[in-house]
Amino acid sequence: MLPNTKTTHWQLENTYSTLPETFFSFQEPVPVSKPAVVCFNDKLATEMGLSFLSEDNESQAEYFSGNKLPDGATPLAQAYAGHQFGHFTMLGDGRATLLGEHLDPSGQRLDIQLKGSGRTPYSRRGDGRATLYSMLREYLISESMHHLGIPTTRSLSVVSTGEQVYRGNIDEGAVLSRIAKSHIRVGTFEYARNFCSKEDLQALANYTIERHYPAIKDSDNPALELLKAVLDQQIDLIVHWMRVGFIHGVMNTDNMSIAGETIDYGPCAFMNTYRLSTVFSSIDTQGRYAFGNQSRIAHWNLTVFANALLPLISEDQDKAIALAQEAINEFQGRFMDRWFRMMFDKLGLLHPEEKDKDLVKELLSLMEAHKADYTQVFVALQEEKELEGALFKAEEFKAWMQKWEGRCTSEDQKALRFERMKKSNPTVIPRNHWVENALNSAVEGDMKPFNELLETLSNPYGHHPDEIQFQQIPEDFDTGYQTFCGT
Repeated sequence: MLPNTKTTHWQLENTYSTLPETFFSFQEPVPVSKPAVVCFNDKLATEMGLSFLSEDNESQAEYFSGNKLPDGATPLAQAYAGHQFGHFTMLGDGRATLLGEHLDPSGQRLDIQLKGSGRTPYSRRGDGRATLYSMLREYLISESMHHLGIPTTRSLSVVSTGEQVYRGNIDEGAVLSRIAKSHIRVGTFEYARNFCSKEDLQALANYTIERHYPAIKDSDNPALELLKAVLDQQIDLIVHWMRVGFIHGVMNTDNMSIAGETIDYGPCAFMNTYRLSTVFSSIDTQGRYAFGNQSRIAHWNLTVFANALLPLISEDQDKAIALAQEAINEFQGRFMDRWFRMMFDKLGLLHPEEKDKDLVKELLSLMEAHKADYTQVFVALQEEKELEGALFKAEEFKAWMQKWEGRCTSEDQKALRFERMKKSNPTVIPRNHWVENALNSAVEGDMKPFNELLETLSNPYGHHPDEIQFQQIPEDFDTGYQTFCGT
């Protein structure tokens, strides 16, 4: 029986405000002059039990710009710290307010945060605002990630403010409504460890476990089990990113969600040509967060998380370090096991053998050497097509194909193999030139390309016309392509 989604009112609480006040500041959104709805996610609103807002543009504009507070809201800005490009600093919600936690029809607790809602005590001389371009970008990419089956924050709406924002240029301002299981980060625990008491750290851990991992709360060492649970979630998340060629671009510890969701879509992008060193972020000049480095950075971030939890793991510091290190040491082996399992699925190997790891590594090496498109190669293998370009003409690749086809034939389960590949290999991703075209048109007032791209990306594993699936990427487009942090 489907849950009743015909609610006629908000179901807002704010349990985060029950934590010690060191973790937040009560802060209402700063009103805007002329709010107007740019896009609203009717399907997500229905899933959340907010369908009563779907055809009420005036209420959407008022609520999701921050001009009007919904019933039950207790708006606040969260405090946290973080390692940004390896350097520790004090942070916090400098341009966001958490309205509260909405209870959906199934009883799931979901944060509703307004991003770009004005200055807070953590703004650090910033204006607390966001541009329409950057908020539409997060809306587009986060919803695409959701349809790709990757844990992510969601986007409920984008509302323009009628005000100007200065980011080198003069841009139109906007507010994004971001939906998340929570906004608790590794950086929240760093903040507690460095700036709060042990009792505050324990309160945060207890709250996090109760909210996200209640099954471990009665374990012998809940803090250690929390570390293990978050580690497990992060392995799955990064493997998903690697599966579709996603590059987060700013994997600072304040952007690692304890709930295991992808969060913060500033300088992110999707890789076209397969290259482990691919970087698009304008601020990642050293390639710290390159495509191929993402698992290593997740490992690094989890080590920071473990350090923050040490006082709760054991009062004996040496014992705490030993227990945490033992858990962290599991990361690399478990990540590689799941990564290979994911790659076997992309190749349709139902009963992989140890030697198949060489098959995977050889293919990726050939793809990188011949500058092949990561997404299109796997779709071509899945659909038994030969692509234009150097890879499919190379003798080494033809030899690889024979080995792969031999393995597939030996399993003799073509239908099952195809289904496995189809679930693993998207036929469309947010191509960089598609995204830029849609966003540039949108900020000029034409939402048609944006809505059309959003519709295409809502069916990433479906069959699309070959001219879309195997479209030639504009020559050298990615060579100079850069993405930017919205601040």
